[in-house]
Amino acid sequence: MGQMMASKLDQLKSMTDVVADTGDIEAIAKYQPLDATTNPSLLLKAAALPQYQPLLEKARSAGNAFNGSDDEQIAHAATVLAVEIGKEILNIIPGRVSTEVDARYSFDSRATIAEARKIIALYEGSGIERSRILIKIASTWEGLQAAKTLEQEGINCNLTLLFGFEQAVIAAEVGAFLISPFVGRILDWYKKDTGKDSYAAHEDPGVLSVTNIYNYYKQHGFETVVMGASFRNAGEIEQLAGCDRLTIGPQFLEELSQDNDTLERKLSPDTINDDIAKPCLPEHEFRFAMNSNAMATEKLAEGIRLFVADQLKLFNLLKP
Repeated sequence: MGQMMASKLDQLKSMTDVVADTGDIEAIAKYQPLDATTNPSLLLKAAALPQYQPLLEKARSAGNAFNGSDDEQIAHAATVLAVEIGKEILNIIPGRVSTEVDARYSFDSRATIAEARKIIALYEGSGIERSRILIKIASTWEGLQAAKTLEQEGINCNLTLLFGFEQAVIAAEVGAFLISPFVGRILDWYKKDTGKDSYAAHEDPGVLSVTNIYNYYKQHGFETVVMGASFRNAGEIEQLAGCDRLTIGPQFLEELSQDNDTLERKLSPDTINDDIAKPCLPEHEFRFAMNSNAMATEKLAEGIRLFVADQLKLFNLLKP
């Protein structure tokens, strides 16, 4: 018998840093990713798990002890819960955890910066260095400008809800540590817009978008890490093999771990032929480019709405 081929997950780990897109400790322990990402929707799911009930109680107590209005106390409890779950995750991964700023601040740079500093202070107060945290911020103009300030303070950011090339251009210019361009949600939009049921993986508009951003960054020597996110099928992940990082939900981590076929590397800094011009995008041109990009505008707005809705559900869970 020949040697057993490594699983596609192990092959992927040899070319891409694999990140778990979940707040579920057991799933993270099982697949041994480098990093983990959380968001309000994932925290809401995690908060329902029995093993997290003590953390919920701890967060409620912290909220009650916080000097502020009822709403401020609950918002503080939610931030504490996000950090407590982040701390649990950091116990079992070697790398970083992404913790998201309250999505209601998506159009408020000052509030985003203040909340990011607060999250970092809570982690540092528990003895966790800021180098293990990524602050997740929506890729609005205001979020991108907040990231610029935070990066200068040594607070690394993960720019999320990134759908358009113009968002990626500004993220690199402000020196963001990492971007999370979404794949599956772009596919969702195109399927709905065109009425097409499916796209071949190599023609998937989400895959093409991330490939384009990756090639642009590598061509121009940007340090910002490209982390593809939001997948609808394993084919999308396989088409982005070689991307700096990919954040993958437990169901696809499982699927890839069970598949022993050969995984071909698709993205590499060494094989870039595209010559992608470097645009200059002051604020008014960024906003105009986003407005011209119906997909990016609609998916960004929808993503913020969905995160806010789940954030508010989380607040309800945390009420005393």
